[in-house]
Amino acid sequence: MAGEAKFSTPATVYTEPQDGPAVERAYYSGSVSEFLGTSKAEIMDSLRSNDLFEPDKKQDRAWEAQIAILQEQLRGLGSGHLMFEYTIPRMGKRVDAVLLHSDFVFVMEFKVNKRAHQHQDELQCVDYALDLKNFHEKSHCASIVPVLVSTDAESEEATLIKCDDGVYNIVRTNKDGISEIVEKTRGLNPGCDVDAPAWEASAYMPTPTITEAAMALCSNIPGLEEITRSDEDARNLGATTNALMGVLSESRRRGSKSLCFVTGVPGSGKTLAALNLVCSRQGEPDERALLLSGNETLVDVLRESLKNGGACLEKYGGAAAAALVQHIPKFRGTIMGGEPPVERIVVFDEAQRAWSAEKISRNARGKGTADPRASDPELLIRAMDKHDGWAVIVCLIGQGQEIHDGEVGAAGWLDAVRGRPDWRVYYPKNVSYEARLGDVVGALLPKQREARPDLHLGTSLRPFRGESFAKMVCEILDCNPEAARRTWKDLRGNYLMAVTRDLGKAKRWLRARARGSERYGIVASSGADRLRPHGIYVRSPIKPKQWFLADSDDIRSSYRMEDVATEFYVQGLELDWTCLAWDANLRYSDGAWSHHRFYGNGWRSINGEKERAHLVNAYRVLMTRARQGMVIFVPEGDAGNGRYGGDPTRKPEFYDGTYEYLASIGFAEL
Repeated sequence: MAGEAKFSTPATVYTEPQDGPAVERAYYSGSVSEFLGTSKAEIMDSLRSNDLFEPDKKQDRAWEAQIAILQEQLRGLGSGHLMFEYTIPRMGKRVDAVLLHSDFVFVMEFKVNKRAHQHQDELQCVDYALDLKNFHEKSHCASIVPVLVSTDAESEEATLIKCDDGVYNIVRTNKDGISEIVEKTRGLNPGCDVDAPAWEASAYMPTPTITEAAMALCSNIPGLEEITRSDEDARNLGATTNALMGVLSESRRRGSKSLCFVTGVPGSGKTLAALNLVCSRQGEPDERALLLSGNETLVDVLRESLKNGGACLEKYGGAAAAALVQHIPKFRGTIMGGEPPVERIVVFDEAQRAWSAEKISRNARGKGTADPRASDPELLIRAMDKHDGWAVIVCLIGQGQEIHDGEVGAAGWLDAVRGRPDWRVYYPKNVSYEARLGDVVGALLPKQREARPDLHLGTSLRPFRGESFAKMVCEILDCNPEAARRTWKDLRGNYLMAVTRDLGKAKRWLRARARGSERYGIVASSGADRLRPHGIYVRSPIKPKQWFLADSDDIRSSYRMEDVATEFYVQGLELDWTCLAWDANLRYSDGAWSHHRFYGNGWRSINGEKERAHLVNAYRVLMTRARQGMVIFVPEGDAGNGRYGGDPTRKPEFYDGTYEYLASIGFAEL
C-alpha cells in the first residue's frame, strides 16, 4: 500500500551477525500496555518517521484504522507485545502487525474496508507465517497463527488447527474478531512465553530462492544485507562473497587480469553470490559486471525476476535486466570485434558446461557468430584481454553438473589461460572432486596461481532444513545405501521424502504439504521417454517464465502439474516441493546402476563412460531441486495380461529394483 521506493544500494558484502537486530525491523514496537496508553497521533508519528517510502495518504488511513481496531480489540489483554510493519527481509515485504502473547506469535494482515477474504490475501499471510517459522531463530519453537483481518467481512467462528511444524492454518476474521482468536489460545501452551526483547533481537537468517534474490536485489528492501545469510553452519557463503570482493580489489589495484574459480555442491549458493556481485557493481564507474549462463531457462527466469523486482531501470541508470544477465550464444556475437566488452567483470555460471570449439562450430555453422576454432573459454579470455588494465572472469563450477556432450569441463578454462602468463588464477584449495582442475592448476607457474580456501562452498543451502541432503543424494547415486541410510536418519524430521508407485498419490502428497505460495511441480529426466503412458511428456517444452513464476491459476505454471521440467530447465533453479518421476533409463539392480537410452521402439544400453556420467548427473540435478521435500514416483511397469501382452518397454523389472532400493533408504512409502 506504500508509495514508490526511495533509491537504495544493494548489499554487497556479508558480515557476521551482531548483537541485537541487524536492522530496525518494525516501524513501531511496544508492549500492549504501552500501545493502549499511547495516542493514535504518537503512534502515527513513529510509523511515518520509520517509513522508507514516500508519504502516502492511503497508507496513513490504513494505519489509522489498524491502530483504532487493535486498541479496541486488545483492551484487557493484560500482557503481550505489539509491532507494526514488521519487515520480512527475504520477501522484501512487511507484516501489518505482529502480536506476541504467551507462546504465540500472531501474524496479522489487514485488508481495510474489504468485505470478503480473498485467496491471494490468505496466501500472503500464510507466507509471512512460514517465513518466520523457517528463518527467524526465536520463532522456530513458537506457535504461529496467521490471521487475515478483512475489516468489513461477515463474522465467522475462529477455528484453530495446528500443523506439525507449529504454524496454524489461516484464521479469517473481521475488525471485531481479533480478541476472540487471542482468547482461544489462552492456556494451550501453559508455562510457555515468547520473550519479546529476545524475539525482536533474534537473528533472521533467510535462504532465498534465486528468483527471490533477483527480485530483492532490484527492490528497496530494508535488511538486504541478510539475504546471503542462512545459518551458523553456512557462513562460508558470506566468506566466499568477501573472497570474491578481495579478488576484484587486488585485480584493480595491480591492473591485472584474473580468472577466479568458485566451486560448490548443488544448491550451495554459487549463483546467489554471483548475482549479488553483478548487481552491486552496476553503480560503480568502470566496474560493470555481467552474469553469463548457457542455461537459457535460467537467463529468462532471472531476467523476469529482476524486472518484477522493480526499480531496475532507476537503480542501474537505465540498464535493463538484459544488461545484467545474458545467454552465452547471444553474447558470443558481441565479443568478436576489436573493442573490449563494456564489462570488466564477467561471471560464467556453471562454467564447466562451457562449449568446446567443436560444439560451437557445429552449432554456429554459417552464422558467423564465433571463431570456429575457439572454445567458450578461449573466446571470453581473448575478449577480456583487450581491456587496458584489469579484468576479472569468475567461473562458477558445480559438482556433478555436467549433463551434455560438448562441455569442456573446468580444465578447459585452465587450458585457455595457460599460455597467458599475465593472467592470475585464483582457486579453492580443496578441489578433490574435480581432479582435472587440480592437475591443471598444479601445472601453472607458481606466480600465476593462488589458492583461496573460501572459494569453495561445501554446504547446500537449498534444503534449508536439511543441509546434508546433497551428501545423501551423492551416496544414493554412488550406490552406497548404508551411508545414505545413516545420512537420512539424521535428516528425517527436517526434510521430507517419500516414494510411491502411484502418480496420483504423489500429486496429492505435494498439494497437501505446500502452504501459502510454496511452489511445487513435476520434474523428470530428458531421457524419460516411457513416462508418456502416465501423462508425462518430457519432449514437450515448458514455458519457463510461467512454469517457475506464474500463479496457480495459470495452466502453464508448475502448480498445475500438467507440464514437466527436465534437468535442462531446472538446473540452477529450485522449487519448494518436487515430484521426481523416475523412468527406466536409470535402473538399479544387484547393487549397481544400468544406463539406457530410448531409441526407436526400445531401450538401448549406454556404454560410453561420459554418457553414463551425464545420465547420473541428470538425476543428481533433479534430486537436488527441492528446498523442503520430494516424492519420487517409480512406475510399476506393465507386465500385461491382455491382447497385446503388455508393454515390453515398461517391464516391471525395469522399475522394481529402483523402487526397492529407494525404499530401503527409509523414505516413507505411499
